[in-house]
Amino acid sequence: MTDATAAPALKPANARFSSGPCAKRPGWTVEALAGAPVGRSHRAKIGKTKLAEAIDLTRQVLRVPADYRIGIVPASDTGAVEMALWSLLGARPVDMLAWESFGAGWVTDVVKQLKLDARVFEAPYGDIVDFAKVDFDRDVVFTWNGTTSGVRVPNGDAIPADRQGLTICDATSAAFAQALPFDKLDVVTFSWQKVLGGEGGHGILILSPRAVERLESYKPAWPLPKIFRLTSGGKLIEGIFKGDTINTPSMICVEDYIDALKWAEAIGGLEALIARADANTGAIADWVAKTPSVAFLAKTEAIRSNTSVCLSFVHPQVAALDVAGQQAFVKTLTGLLEKEGVAFDIASYRDAPPGLRIWCGATVETADVAALTPWIDWAFDKALAGLSKAA
Repeated sequence: MTDATAAPALKPANARFSSGPCAKRPGWTVEALAGAPVGRSHRAKIGKTKLAEAIDLTRQVLRVPADYRIGIVPASDTGAVEMALWSLLGARPVDMLAWESFGAGWVTDVVKQLKLDARVFEAPYGDIVDFAKVDFDRDVVFTWNGTTSGVRVPNGDAIPADRQGLTICDATSAAFAQALPFDKLDVVTFSWQKVLGGEGGHGILILSPRAVERLESYKPAWPLPKIFRLTSGGKLIEGIFKGDTINTPSMICVEDYIDALKWAEAIGGLEALIARADANTGAIADWVAKTPSVAFLAKTEAIRSNTSVCLSFVHPQVAALDVAGQQAFVKTLTGLLEKEGVAFDIASYRDAPPGLRIWCGATVETADVAALTPWIDWAFDKALAGLSKAA
């Protein structure tokens, strides 16, 4: 870091770098919600039309194959993942892959709640598991992008086309910012609160024809609550994937999602969204390259996330602290940034190694990321000076 004591002159125009809910699209105002059918039933024609529009735009922007089903489900990405786990697993043995806290949560559900025959592969924060050890003739559950660890699966090359098991992928901080190989994925889940900056509370569940076949041919040994039920009489409930949701959605949130999808289309679609996230992460990478006291948590560039960018402080004085001391240091640093109004919510996730987590998804402007990094230098110097005085 530098020894500068003066605060930088330029502040980010938008200080919202939270990893969820994330920054709204550039230019967003509350007027974007004017078309929401508030006070109307989601089962009325206008409500169903809006929900179907959200599904159709999702398919178009995300390039979901025509024979894959897309449904809007309750309880954010967590709800979508739980629906998949409880409805689909049990027909085959399963391999569980985890490299951060949310993936570890899915392991707990499968091993301790469903009590399935599962092999568990884990990697420490900043790394992913060796896919060569995974048996894709078993069902496989994994996160594409580790939201709390700053890592991602680089591609789908390790997933065989002739697999016998299903691949169930939590893609919540990857969708719309990374290329998802749908031919290698049987279940994809995400929440629109991430890369598109939508409001929380709703999830998306995408099913391949193979996943639908499993649903219609296999009945789990355990009872399913109503909120998880995707079939009736052994057949897929098609209405869920046409806008007839399981429970009552917020039509304001749906309108907000439609607005974000239309913005995505207007700027150039999926390629433009990926390019924006890549540019944001590139601004962080340029700063890290010239700043010896900070490093990416993900040491290998090929698996480094372009959305949830996780950093650790490697300055000798900070690295010598115990975990509690490092957490206190990060709290001081991020508190300084928040007080100045230049960065909100960028401390690392509570279960992750102490450091920073800066959201670089498509709704963030690269100029704001570039303006943020000198402020981190400034706050680091101040926090480090406090350490020296305390010593």
